[in-house]
Amino acid sequence: MDLSSAVTAAASTLRRRPADLIPFYLLGTAVPVIARIGLFTALAGVYLHLELTGRLAAARESLARLDLTPPDTQDPEALQAWGESLAPALEPLASPTALALVLAGTLATAAIAVLTYAAVSAGQMSAVVARLRSARGLTAGIAGVRDRWLTFLGIYVAELLCWLGVLLLGGIAVGAAFAVDPFLGAAAALVALLVGFVALLLVRAVFAFAPAAVVVDDAGAVGAVEGAGGFVRSNPADAAAYLVVAVGVLVAISSAASALAFLGGGAIVALVSAVAAAPALDLLKTVLYGDYRGAVDPHDPPEASLRAQLSGGVRRGWREMTAFVRGSPGLHVLAVAVGVGFGALGWLAVDPFVGALTTSIEGRLVGHVPPVAALNFFGNNWTVAIATSLAGVALVVPALSSIAFNGLALGATAALEENLAALAAFVVPHGILEIPALFVSGALGVRLGIVSWRTLRGRRSRAEFADALETAFWVLVGVGVLIAVAAFIEGFVSPYYWRPFL
Repeated sequence: MDLSSAVTAAASTLRRRPADLIPFYLLGTAVPVIARIGLFTALAGVYLHLELTGRLAAARESLARLDLTPPDTQDPEALQAWGESLAPALEPLASPTALALVLAGTLATAAIAVLTYAAVSAGQMSAVVARLRSARGLTAGIAGVRDRWLTFLGIYVAELLCWLGVLLLGGIAVGAAFAVDPFLGAAAALVALLVGFVALLLVRAVFAFAPAAVVVDDAGAVGAVEGAGGFVRSNPADAAAYLVVAVGVLVAISSAASALAFLGGGAIVALVSAVAAAPALDLLKTVLYGDYRGAVDPHDPPEASLRAQLSGGVRRGWREMTAFVRGSPGLHVLAVAVGVGFGALGWLAVDPFVGALTTSIEGRLVGHVPPVAALNFFGNNWTVAIATSLAGVALVVPALSSIAFNGLALGATAALEENLAALAAFVVPHGILEIPALFVSGALGVRLGIVSWRTLRGRRSRAEFADALETAFWVLVGVGVLIAVAAFIEGFVSPYYWRPFL
């Protein structure tokens, strides 16, 4: 199959029943939310340790006797002197136990992130191959997470070792040459650079197709690497073409992110790359490898236009969201209770610093550009909602922790605000849409966590879990509509209407 046909087949498959594939790529955005549970747990342990040992109370008393207001100057010496004056008061917080807990939490977060990424990748590629075989993608993806996560982890470790091996061998060769003669070392460095570049390019080519080989061939890590290597040897043009397309997409995304950064569109670019570019590239390489193996049957293009699909999807998303809200009041009460409860906790936690440290909504609105801000608000808030919801598949806790974290941050910010009336006036117009949308995402995360737990225990089938993921996709489309309207209000209305009155 030539590259043009493969691109058409990948696009057609992505457009047909996107809700049967994209949820696994949305799940990829939730990996950081799931992983940070390790650090959050460690920080909770630190807080309990400091509270029970009296260290936190001692720090509070010491800080209460100090002037916490930073000097109104950019003089480095004055800032350094101010920081040094705070050090004795903060010293009780740096206990060996607290430092050990933070280190353990950081390591746990890194380990959870790696393992979760491998599991999600296994699900994504399993769903891709199933869609290319006209089977249900989400069901296959759920099975792939359980059956193939270790294989995907092995592939990623093997590629890392190959990269390190190439770099190490090149470094040893260049070092040995320089030890003999500087001119020989310079020549060896040039050769090592060229040979190393080609070697790393071949490594990337092989391991780019190895994930597809795992699922298409139902192979282990070694067999997948062998299969991918055979494909690269037999079809060098297709492999090279895929790498060119992948690099082109990466460059385009990076360029768009850089160009839109000053317009506030960075979050939108990141989200589009996660839910459109990533599945499209996975489909493309799987079509190429699957055609080589004669193991896929790509879809024909859908009859409906892209515009009709988008408008129909938005309408369905709104219906699914309203139905979910009506059908799960208990879950929404739980999400609201967690958010409000941790908001109150954040308010109380910063009470010792009220007056000494301040935040200012009017200060944050200096230089506000409405279209830039609206785009940024939409991208950030929808990304948070998606990650919160899909993180719930890790047995509920990450979804609730995300709601709790945001509540804590908002409560602390409000407590430190120097003009609370202005902050309330700013938040209310868009908050009546944005805050409920985030609570809906939290409730959706709890529901996914419950279904995940029941599936794990054998009380729900994989098909039912897949149904829940597909429904979640459409609910998040509806949430996106709410957040889009809220972002418009927050960008164009909230910063201005109250100024004549306050």
